[in-house]
Amino acid sequence: MNNYALEAAINKAWKYQFLTYPNPAVGAVVIVKNLLFVAAHKKAGEPHAEVNALWEAFKFFHNTPNLKTSHEIHEYIIKNHNNFFNEANIYVTLEPCAHIGKTPSCAMLLKELKPKSVTIGWPDPIEGHGGGAEILKNAGIEVKILNDKRCYDLIEPFIKWSSERFIFFKLAQSFNGAITGGYISSESSLNWVHQIRDKIDLLVIGGNTVRIDRPTLDARRVKGKAPDVLIYSKYKEFDKTIPLFNVPNRKVFVENSLDKIKNYRFIMIEGGEKLYNELKNFVDWKIFIVSPKMYDRINYKSEDRFEILHTLKNDDLIVFGR
Repeated sequence: MNNYALEAAINKAWKYQFLTYPNPAVGAVVIVKNLLFVAAHKKAGEPHAEVNALWEAFKFFHNTPNLKTSHEIHEYIIKNHNNFFNEANIYVTLEPCAHIGKTPSCAMLLKELKPKSVTIGWPDPIEGHGGGAEILKNAGIEVKILNDKRCYDLIEPFIKWSSERFIFFKLAQSFNGAITGGYISSESSLNWVHQIRDKIDLLVIGGNTVRIDRPTLDARRVKGKAPDVLIYSKYKEFDKTIPLFNVPNRKVFVENSLDKIKNYRFIMIEGGEKLYNELKNFVDWKIFIVSPKMYDRINYKSEDRFEILHTLKNDDLIVFGR
């Protein structure tokens, strides 16, 4: 097995973690003619990871039209592959889909292309969606299922929001643990947070943060939708000129409990020291955006231990933990 190939697929998929909601984050690699092509699923409704990787490989060796949709790419490759992928080895973090939804079945596409092998990091966990591996095996393709924990980690949010809900806490801090005094994270991280806000159903924030920062909590940087907001506060009186109250097409709740969370599937909590310490054992994951800056400010204090699942690096370090 090519360990580098699977690791490349995993790393690529993490770049789109949360951004594929309600789909899982998935990465794929195609090795053909001694070259490696890596791709990921980027957005629900768009081509899956396997299709993107296959298309990148095919385009490299052939003159192709500029195709974007899954249906276009599936049809074109099936008609024009001419056994190009017969010696290819494919690695995918999640079992290729057998069902037909907004996009065609990836397993059925691979059945037509007949690559030499398909290595699967984790089987499809959703009841009624599996079967992709069997389709490939029945087509005479060598199939390996690894049950690699790293691939499970990738799709844990998907498993949870598909069955009930997934909740994570996002905290931006300087390298030495300062979290107050205005924006700390970089422009690229702020853009990333706005991309995520465009996907979540509900954003939870503490009352003190709302009063002090007077935030908007929308997704304007990516021209996305603004999530509903739950202000978690004992005191229900707020200045309604605070921008978050005046964003169209959103609901704003002021509650002293988290009961409203039960009505949502994908929830982000943004807050500081007090809220983190209160909810650190309540959430599924914790996301720390660590800026390479130090400030002469009071550092936040907390006692906690968590498993680091993955790190991303832009201008900051983004740490995913459980």
